[in-house]
Amino acid sequence: MKREKFGSRLGFILVSAGCAIGLGNVWKFPYMAGQYGGAAFILVYLLFLVILGLPILNCEFSVGRASQKSIASSFQVLEPKGTSWHRMSWLGMTGNYLLMMFYAMVAGWMVYYCYRVFSGEFVMASAAQIETGFTGMHAEPLTMYFWTLLVIVVSFGVCSLGLQSGVEKVSKAMMICLLALMAVLAVRSVMMPGALEGVKFYLVPDFNRMMEAGIGNVVFGAMSQAFFTLSIGMGGMAIFGSYLDRSRSLVNESVYIILLDTFVALMAGMIVIPACFSYGVEPGAGPGLVFMTLPNIFADMAGGRIWGGLFFLFMSFACLTTVVGVFENILAFAMDLLGWSRKKAVAVNIVALSLLVLPCILGFSVWSGFQPLGAGSNIMDLEDFLISNNIMPLGALIYLLFCVGKNGWGWDNFHKEVSSGHGIAFPKNGVIRFYLNWILPIIIVGVYLKGYYDKFEPQGPMMLTIWMIIAFLFLAFVGSIVFKKTKQK
Repeated sequence: MKREKFGSRLGFILVSAGCAIGLGNVWKFPYMAGQYGGAAFILVYLLFLVILGLPILNCEFSVGRASQKSIASSFQVLEPKGTSWHRMSWLGMTGNYLLMMFYAMVAGWMVYYCYRVFSGEFVMASAAQIETGFTGMHAEPLTMYFWTLLVIVVSFGVCSLGLQSGVEKVSKAMMICLLALMAVLAVRSVMMPGALEGVKFYLVPDFNRMMEAGIGNVVFGAMSQAFFTLSIGMGGMAIFGSYLDRSRSLVNESVYIILLDTFVALMAGMIVIPACFSYGVEPGAGPGLVFMTLPNIFADMAGGRIWGGLFFLFMSFACLTTVVGVFENILAFAMDLLGWSRKKAVAVNIVALSLLVLPCILGFSVWSGFQPLGAGSNIMDLEDFLISNNIMPLGALIYLLFCVGKNGWGWDNFHKEVSSGHGIAFPKNGVIRFYLNWILPIIIVGVYLKGYYDKFEPQGPMMLTIWMIIAFLFLAFVGSIVFKKTKQK
């Protein structure tokens, strides 16, 4: 079966950026900037985006383009004989399904809220009514399932049209609409009374605020956000690399994607933080900022029904571009491994995902008694933990070591692929190679272990010890992929 290709360079950039742009940019970034001191946090974040995110993004794109396969079989195509890198394929494929088991539901929340706000449900509503509107939604599994199913069917419907006619064409349109909505909302936000104080907080570095938040907390927060914002580690970028020709260097394209991803994150903050200052709301309010804090602002704002609806429309586009991108990766598993047609892969996966999302949805109501990560946690927390704290960082580590390590695909092959085509070549000096071989893996392992520490340290030394042992077992699994040799036939 002939490999599909993007119709244009712009299509590749917008689709790849659309897959990377998601809740990490438009939901998490604004409240993290609020928590960690605004502009000072952003400067640290941008630094880590360059020294951490950019190299791994290039690794993933290179593996995809060189192999012309998804993560399902790309390592098998490129790995040296007798090595175990192909075992990563199962981790990556599992990760994509696991991600969509809760992400499709959250995308459904965004679409549902878009409908609720445009319909006027929150007009002049009290803070208690708005909070009840969010928590009450969790107690209605049929409602959540309907909107989740709508996201699944529509997104797979887009993918069923093919790469160029479906994924590329629709994602380009959604990205253009997303950027236009952001511009309109940002202008509206900064024109509110008192919003300029929020702009100052957001854009003028104040390192005293950084000290108040704790330098270590700010650095690790920025490092983690820079790592996760690009959706690297599970083959989501590799699949788009496999659809790309060699006319342009991957470094060149990666820079554009990171710039676009960063622009969206910064603009999301420009929408949220000035509005919070204007209404005297704490910008570091956490995950509830989007569903409980901001609707209070829109309810009290002149024309809030329209502005709130546009905000959740923008959030919906951000989620849906990611869902379409990951679904395309999931479809590629069946097409690469089993030789299925696109239509058959779509039909089977619509059924599969429609069932796989049920545990997460029911975890807020019928199965709320199951608290896998301690009191107050739910099934969504477990799925998110497995993805964000395990599969993504460990997958990124494997991609990195596969590309630059002696036991993997290797530095020379990686450098030739990443630099092929017109544009910026990847640096080849010894300092860069040493950094990628030794320093960057240590940083990734540090982010990985710090994530475990932050999550389980509040639960006491016994729980922390148990989970840190589990973390090291996962690292041992990675070591078995990186270093273990299989028997030659």
